[in-house]
Amino acid sequence: MLIVFLDNISKWIFGEHIVNAIFMTLNMPHFTSYFIIFIQLYFFIIVAIELAKASRHIAIFRLGPSALLSLSFILIISVGASLLYLPEMTIAGHIRFIDAFFTSTSACCVTGLTSVDTVTTFSLKGKLIIMILIQLGGINIISFATFFATFSRDSSGLRYQSILKDLITTDQVSDTRNILRRIIFFSLIFELIGALGLFFAWSPQAEFQNFSEKIFYSVFHAVSAFNNAGFALFTNNLYDVTIRSAYMFQLVIAALIFFGGIGFIAMQDIFGLKNIQMRFQLRWKKLMIGTKVALYTSFILIISGAVLFYILERNGAIHGHGPFGAVVISIFQSVTTRTAGFNSVDFSRLGQPILIFMMFLMFIGASPGSTGGGIKTTTFAIIVKSAINTIRGKKNVELLKHSISNDLIDKAYSVALFSMTLIFVSAFLLSTTESNFGFLNLLFEEVSAFGTVGLSTGITSGLSDAGKVIIITSMYVGRIGTVTLALALTKKAFYTNYRYSKANIIVG
Repeated sequence: MLIVFLDNISKWIFGEHIVNAIFMTLNMPHFTSYFIIFIQLYFFIIVAIELAKASRHIAIFRLGPSALLSLSFILIISVGASLLYLPEMTIAGHIRFIDAFFTSTSACCVTGLTSVDTVTTFSLKGKLIIMILIQLGGINIISFATFFATFSRDSSGLRYQSILKDLITTDQVSDTRNILRRIIFFSLIFELIGALGLFFAWSPQAEFQNFSEKIFYSVFHAVSAFNNAGFALFTNNLYDVTIRSAYMFQLVIAALIFFGGIGFIAMQDIFGLKNIQMRFQLRWKKLMIGTKVALYTSFILIISGAVLFYILERNGAIHGHGPFGAVVISIFQSVTTRTAGFNSVDFSRLGQPILIFMMFLMFIGASPGSTGGGIKTTTFAIIVKSAINTIRGKKNVELLKHSISNDLIDKAYSVALFSMTLIFVSAFLLSTTESNFGFLNLLFEEVSAFGTVGLSTGITSGLSDAGKVIIITSMYVGRIGTVTLALALTKKAFYTNYRYSKANIIVG
């Protein structure tokens, strides 16, 4: 505030801004615009902090965790759309509100689908807002509200800890403050390391106007990759001619996507210093069952997707890249297909078989408590194991020498059923509003939106306003979760201790 005050006093007395004069003296004229952006960002952060502090008063509305989580995304999406609608956020000075709302939803829900070209439409300020929305959407605004609420003396702090417990899928309520710190710590550390890796992995063909632009591009793509957003500052995403063959760049992006998609609790279990020390000291101390399931399922899906992509597209989209390049691209597309949405190949050249398998990967998505979407890897693993045990006639479902409760099995089936229902209904509506596109392209677009992936066969910009609203709804529901939305819209049963007579119904 003192800098702003002195800068304006200098303009009033001497007729020139002192900050601008200093930067011009140092032969750094470009830093003046960055200073203005910094001041605006400063005020934005102050407002966000004050809103987070005021969030303790939400308790008077008696909203449940699911309803509050759902409304928090609506709030941040609306604020983001309003900011992107401002003239300074676009190069041309204007944008249709539906496109601003679509972009804000895609950024907050870390999807990556765009109805307008991010590069040619949005200014530096607009791209900065998109990056902030991606970060808020990845960690979730509730985390920031909880960060301040847990330090307050108000009794509502425990309420917000319960909300955070549901958000990151943990049974420990008393330790949520430390968990929250680790979430923010891991996010910043991985994004910083990723930005450094990307900075040195850029292809020589990728030309930047100056050093600061290279830094911004590295940070933006690191944030986008770790939060599984899929936004890129190139018109053709990562298929841009300057970086499509930058294989080390793709490996760094793939690593960020993977770690961002395994979940914050899994990252804490793997990389937490205390957990590492305990595993060295106590040989019997192993990873948590949830971490193991997330890792094993992720590795199986990545390997199977990479092998299938290489086999089906070795004479197609990856032809001409050489053995190493073809393997890297296959692995990259398998990783990014599950939830991130970056593409390093031309999707118009992909055949129907690989598109169908990609929809399967997008439907499963990332792991719980992560920045990704989909029904989650653990949900898929529980359903598969439950189905196998049902066929074999086993009553108890066991996974990695652990018994899975019936409540978890019921929840897994509910998530899958609600998700498939939403995709079916949305695809049906898209087929009526977008009759000029093929059904496979529409279904791919819908699954990508629900899984918050962001891959597209190139039809997003051609969707009608009604089609964009359908995709916006799918991105929103896919990010918060079908069960969360159902809990937010329905009343919890008060009486459950009763049972009707058993019914014998033929199934199958």
